[in-house]
Amino acid sequence: MGILICLCVGLALLLPFELFVIVVAITSMILVFYSSSILILYYSETLPGWVESVPIWTTLLLPLTIIFVLQTQLEVAIPVDTLVLLLALILVFFYYWLIVPLALYQRLREQSRNVAVETWPELTVLIPAYNEAGYIGDTVESFLTAEYPLAKLDIVVIDDGSTDSTYEEARSYASDGVTVLTKENGGKHSALNHGLTRTDGALVLTVDADSVIAPDAIKEIVRSLRANPDAAAVAGNVKISNRGTLVTNLQALEYILGINTFRRVFDLLGVVTVVPGCLGLFKRDGIESIGQYSSDTLTEDFDLTIELLKNGFSIHHSNAVVYTEAPDTWHNLYQQRIRWFRGNLQTVVKHGQIFVLPKFGILHRVGAPYLLFSMSVIPVLGIAVFGLVIWFAIQGSITEFVGVTALFMTLQFLLSLLAIHIEDDDLWLARYAPFSILGYKQFLDLVLVKSIIDVLRYDDISWTSAERIRQREDRDD
Repeated sequence: MGILICLCVGLALLLPFELFVIVVAITSMILVFYSSSILILYYSETLPGWVESVPIWTTLLLPLTIIFVLQTQLEVAIPVDTLVLLLALILVFFYYWLIVPLALYQRLREQSRNVAVETWPELTVLIPAYNEAGYIGDTVESFLTAEYPLAKLDIVVIDDGSTDSTYEEARSYASDGVTVLTKENGGKHSALNHGLTRTDGALVLTVDADSVIAPDAIKEIVRSLRANPDAAAVAGNVKISNRGTLVTNLQALEYILGINTFRRVFDLLGVVTVVPGCLGLFKRDGIESIGQYSSDTLTEDFDLTIELLKNGFSIHHSNAVVYTEAPDTWHNLYQQRIRWFRGNLQTVVKHGQIFVLPKFGILHRVGAPYLLFSMSVIPVLGIAVFGLVIWFAIQGSITEFVGVTALFMTLQFLLSLLAIHIEDDDLWLARYAPFSILGYKQFLDLVLVKSIIDVLRYDDISWTSAERIRQREDRDD
């Protein structure tokens, strides 16, 4: 409380009175939202029913509060550039502000759901691998030691023409019942299709060869499919395994707030737009009804998911945790994201009908606008805001810049805390929230803008891979 009082006094001395009133009004709404959300998350069974609606009401009232305060306080003019920055940051913030309460609701609904599975089904596990020496063994072992009947798992590694010891490393698990297929290099989509044509299980679990599943992941993802019997696929919950540096910790927070939180919301509508390659459970008849994986884009997982949604299938999220290694340098992060963004844009262009044809239902009304907003409005706005920050610095408007920036860093910090609570993850990651909106976001926005230019110019958009950490270390030794 003392820190809060000191912060208020400091802002009162630092900011113009009109801007201080705006800060206090918005912050008060945020505190009500955040505190009620935490209470609901941990004490929902003992709280009166009306409390559960508080986060939703504060979400609806916040923009009205901002409009009211601006109208009453603007009799004494705030500089136009300050007002533009304030409104721009509000729009960026609403991108998350409207999502987190719904993610909280999804988590509560998920917690109250008790899905009993009397007989665990047989699963075909497909692990496509290309030059994954040093990783493929960990992936296979995570399945061999999982809390799932091993006799119900048909584990198949598809070596896509690796030039290292991936095949030999995978073959060392043959005595454990692991099947290893090999083929000429043709890309991840080709490896997955190769595995599909040589297996016949009704349920297919796909996992990347550098990912490790949590012990209960298979049971969790099967429960989610049973809870949503009309679903064609269920997405896993991806987490970063190699945390500890600024680059990897920022990605860990991004996965929580920027990816998993949104998947929880789209789970409510059955329109999760990406079943990640790291972990996903599919019904074989769903995949085969659309013709398997396509070579049209660099992001075959996104492409396949959109195709399933276009054909009327629902896609859901799960709490099946899978750990993946994140790029640990800015260069490797760039290599990963340039491929992701280019592939995502290719997929959006390929499936452009979802933006204009109402026959695609929820995908058209909700999924498509989200994709458009996240791939165009948000990055452009982010770059514009960053430009205004530079303009503030040039003009010497330090007071306004510090005040507005501090406000939204605080909001981002609180939202990050709540998202981390929802994911039951490490609260210390919230320390990186300020960097996620000032620095990291601009990096990703610029990479996305470059990807847009590349796709529009039809430049060479071949596969770009981030360098594997263990393989780099082995090379350097």
